[in-house]
Amino acid sequence: MITQIKQTAEFIAARVNKLPKTAIILGTGLGELVNHIEISVSIPYKEIPNFPVSTVEGHSGRLIFGKLGNKEIMAMQGRFHFYEGYDMKQVTFPVRVMKELGIKTLFVSNASGGMNPSFKIGDLMIITDHINLFPEHPLRGKNYEDLGPRFPEMSEAYSARLIAEAKKVADANNIRVVEGVYVGTQGPTFETPAEYRYFHRIGGDAVGMSTVPEVIVARHGGMEVFGISVITDLGIEGVVEKVSHEEVQKAAAAAEPRMTLIMKELINNFEEL
Repeated sequence: MITQIKQTAEFIAARVNKLPKTAIILGTGLGELVNHIEISVSIPYKEIPNFPVSTVEGHSGRLIFGKLGNKEIMAMQGRFHFYEGYDMKQVTFPVRVMKELGIKTLFVSNASGGMNPSFKIGDLMIITDHINLFPEHPLRGKNYEDLGPRFPEMSEAYSARLIAEAKKVADANNIRVVEGVYVGTQGPTFETPAEYRYFHRIGGDAVGMSTVPEVIVARHGGMEVFGISVITDLGIEGVVEKVSHEEVQKAAAAAEPRMTLIMKELINNFEEL
């Protein structure tokens, strides 16, 4: 795996003049953030050695380098999911490559179903923690010390200082944000009413099919992480609604301007460690 990581990183580095220290993974319906990036390099996933290819509608499938405001960034427009048939090593492979390229801070976004009774469709939820319910762990198997420790510490999976900065940005721009725990599940089915109740009772505020594996691997590699979800549907007891992927994309797209503003200002304002 280390050989593949280095091979992929060398391929990318040869095409990029200035490697950034900040990366963004853009989730369902949130890929339009790239319209705010002054793109210098764009590489389709299919051209990158060892890279999986996104098969989900709404995930464009390209790696972008450029400037978001005044900050050099790397952006994944489209991510990989366990439910697509990839194993966890493949799902998180791009994060390994990010570390090899020198990424220090990772920003992740996603669309999720809200279980907290105070949430509304279209809310932006700053992720404060997660619950991992995926059936496979991305760190299972042989550990390579070059990639991270055998037993990584996860008491602050999501950076407290970046959460505080994001709340300041939201307040300054009169954007409603909520905070909560993200439950990561395999998918691809949306949740049953009983599952929504279960996830909420074990401490979850929103549920989705991504993010957790990427965050685990990022933290394993020593990256600082900030995560945010768009609440695209509700699974609140008594308010469970039928949902489709198209409706999720529509709700995510409607929230995109607010997400973009927060992400752009946060990325421009934070100090790299």
